[in-house]
Amino acid sequence: MSHVAVVSSPGFQPTVLQSPVPVLVDFYADWCGPCRSLAPTLERLAAEFAGRLRVVKVNIDTAPALADMYRVSSIPTLVAFSQGTEIGRATGLVPEQALRESLAALVQPTRQAV
Repeated sequence: MSHVAVVSSPGFQPTVLQSPVPVLVDFYADWCGPCRSLAPTLERLAAEFAGRLRVVKVNIDTAPALADMYRVSSIPTLVAFSQGTEIGRATGLVPEQALRESLAALVQPTRQAV
C-alpha cells in the first residue's frame, strides 16, 4: 500500500490546501529520472510521518495549471504547505536525511519550512 497519493487539479484544494496536517507536494513527471529516484524516499518518509504529515504527488504533465500556479520550472520540486499556505520549497534531489530533518521541523509547533 502506497502512502503517497497522486493528486490532480480537482483534488488539490481538499487534499492539500484544506488539509488539517502539513502537506509535502512532489511536482514530478513520469519521464523524469530524478523524480523516479526520489519516489522511494518520499514513500519511506510518508510512512514515517503518517498522521502528522501528508505526502502527495502532482504530475506536471496531467496538471500543468497547478505547476504554473506554483511556479514549478524544474522537477522534482517539493513544496510544503501548512494551513493552505506555501511555507517552503526545494528543487532537485534532496538527500533523505536533510528532507527528514526538514519534515520533522515542519510537524513541530514552530512549523519551520522545508
